[in-house]
Amino acid sequence: MAYDCEVKELPVQPALSMRLRTPVERLPQELGQAFGVVFSYMQELGEHPAGPPFVAYYNQDMQDLDVEGGFPTTKPLPGKGVVESSQAPAGKVASCLHTGPYSDLEPAYTALMTWMAENGYEGTGVGYEVYLNDPDVTPPEALLTQVMFALKS
Repeated sequence: MAYDCEVKELPVQPALSMRLRTPVERLPQELGQAFGVVFSYMQELGEHPAGPPFVAYYNQDMQDLDVEGGFPTTKPLPGKGVVESSQAPAGKVASCLHTGPYSDLEPAYTALMTWMAENGYEGTGVGYEVYLNDPDVTPPEALLTQVMFALKS
C-alpha cells in the first residue's frame, strides 16, 4: 500500500484520557477497557466525544508500552481517578492514513518514518493513532487509522 505523507499543524484540543502500561499482546484489551472507562466518565459528566478516539505512544518497548487512550472533548473537563484531563494530538505532526486492520499498521509507521527522514523532519518520540471509524461496525479491511508523529519545532 502506498501512503501519502504530509505535515499538519493541529490546534490544541482538550481531551479526557487514561494512561497505562501494558505488553503489546494485551494492548487491544487494555485500550478497550481504557476507552470504556473514559467514555463512561464522559457520560457521567453529560458530555460526548468531540471526535474519534486516539492513542498516544510514549515509548517503543513492546513488553512495557507506555500509552494514553482517550477522546477529544468540546472544552476542558476535570479528571477523576484514573481519567485525566489532557489534550488530543496538537502542534506540528507528520501524518499518513492507513486503510486496513489495526494488526497491519506497521507499514504505515515505516512509510511515515522513511518519509520524515527523507524530508528532514525529526520526531519527538511520541506517536499517535486516531481511529476514524468504528471497528464494531466496520470490516477490518475498511478501518481507517490516522498515524502521526509529533515533530520537533
